[in-house]
Amino acid sequence: MVFHNESFTIDNLWDKIVEKEGQSFLTKKGLPFIYSIKGGELFTDRRERSITRSTFEKAYEKLFRDQVGEGAPKRIVGPKTLNVYGAPYVWAVFTGIGMIEEEQYVQQEMQF
Repeated sequence: MVFHNESFTIDNLWDKIVEKEGQSFLTKKGLPFIYSIKGGELFTDRRERSITRSTFEKAYEKLFRDQVGEGAPKRIVGPKTLNVYGAPYVWAVFTGIGMIEEEQYVQQEMQF
């Protein structure tokens, strides 16, 4: 996993998320979703509850400290280790907007 913090800041993070509204994303398990933004909340077409802007900012700060901070222990390696509400979607959005770069492991049906 590579964290691209050069072009992403806590101040421009939400704007970059809003720019991709309506596009298709995949969770790490390969589940497709689309999101919409209403104020400071992100709604996916797979869940009824929203993920707030502050949740994305909290996740960003965790990633920044983990990947760039002093000692950089690099313990955050996927959605579960973010430890925030809606982590699979937060991780997918971070990957989809280019803030996190990782190999995508998507299960495909076998063709017979």
